[in-house]
Amino acid sequence: MNTDDLNLAYKVRHALNEHLDQLPASTTQRLAAARARALSRKKADAPAGKQARAFFDIGSLRASLGRASVAVPLIALVAGLTGIYQYEEQQRLAELVELDAAVLSDELPLTAYLDDGFNAYLDAQQQQRRQ
Repeated sequence: MNTDDLNLAYKVRHALNEHLDQLPASTTQRLAAARARALSRKKADAPAGKQARAFFDIGSLRASLGRASVAVPLIALVAGLTGIYQYEEQQRLAELVELDAAVLSDELPLTAYLDDGFNAYLDAQQQQRRQ
């Protein structure tokens, strides 16, 4: 039961208890019979109250294990994807450092860096290194 259901049940119980003396005897008997029928139909494993709940509840343990069986693979997937991303970033940075070191160690005129063909050459070199 959610909180709204419990609040409604408490309000109905309070209203019935408040005007219990004013109800006709036939109504009280029908209410008592309905309550007895409801209690007889109550599930055997449903707790009668908070005190009847077992300390080690198998149902809640199963629900917790069910949630964990979804959460653990999801966490592992996120951790794996994060690791792959970090590895790829390290590889990309290493390639850029290597390319920068190669460009800076060569003796090229400054105008070569402004040439569009030179940029295409660098891209081609980078593609060859990846393969």
